[in-house]
Amino acid sequence: MKTFNEINKILVESVGLTSLPVGLKFYKTIPTNGYKIAEDHRLCQLVMRARNGENLILTKDEISCPAAAAALGFKPLPKNLQDGTMLQGYGIFRDKESAIKVMNEMPRLEMGIYEAVAAKPLKDWDENPDVIVIEDEVEKLMWIALAYLNEEGGRLNMSTSILQAVCVDSVVLPYKSQKINMSFGCYGCRDATDAKPSEAILGIPFAKLDMTAENLKYLKSKAIDRSRAKQVYQAFSKRVEEKQNIHHQVR
Repeated sequence: MKTFNEINKILVESVGLTSLPVGLKFYKTIPTNGYKIAEDHRLCQLVMRARNGENLILTKDEISCPAAAAALGFKPLPKNLQDGTMLQGYGIFRDKESAIKVMNEMPRLEMGIYEAVAAKPLKDWDENPDVIVIEDEVEKLMWIALAYLNEEGGRLNMSTSILQAVCVDSVVLPYKSQKINMSFGCYGCRDATDAKPSEAILGIPFAKLDMTAENLKYLKSKAIDRSRAKQVYQAFSKRVEEKQNIHHQVR
């Protein structure tokens, strides 16, 4: 297997990522050194800081988002999230019934298994992270998803409720399913982080990372640059322009 620095370089350079891929790892006991504890953070904010180069750990006592705390099995889901009151209050759902159904079906880790989650750039990991999260423009993530699909073919079934886009869609789901998952983002992560309107989030289980990077190298050898050159679009635009010019001349 390649080193994490080598894989990071492939991911960044093949598609031109503008922020660093982030590795996350769950811990059953809090590591005593090597990390700065992130105080009063949401998980999406932890990932935001890690993709800008920081090494941080978030404990069950310091996590500030109740939905993410429940998703990671740190704390039970509060009543105002269970009954839809909070989501309705934020104007995310019109009806409580829909909000309740969303929260009831939200994938979560088993309660009480983990005490903390660490996040740092992929290139800085020595041990194996559990999940790799990449936040960037949709077109760039598209190529990484295609690299993943190169292994088995078929179709990708992305899962999201447009809530908990980082903590559930990009971390918990890939970790539990051991499959890639991609999310549009959500109210919370767009409100709480520097995520740009054009960006989405992709989660990759560690076991699929090396394979994805190898297939991305293959895509870079021809398909990525060829598609980005937009030669078919340019030829189409030229034909349309020529036909329009002829039409104007006839008139």
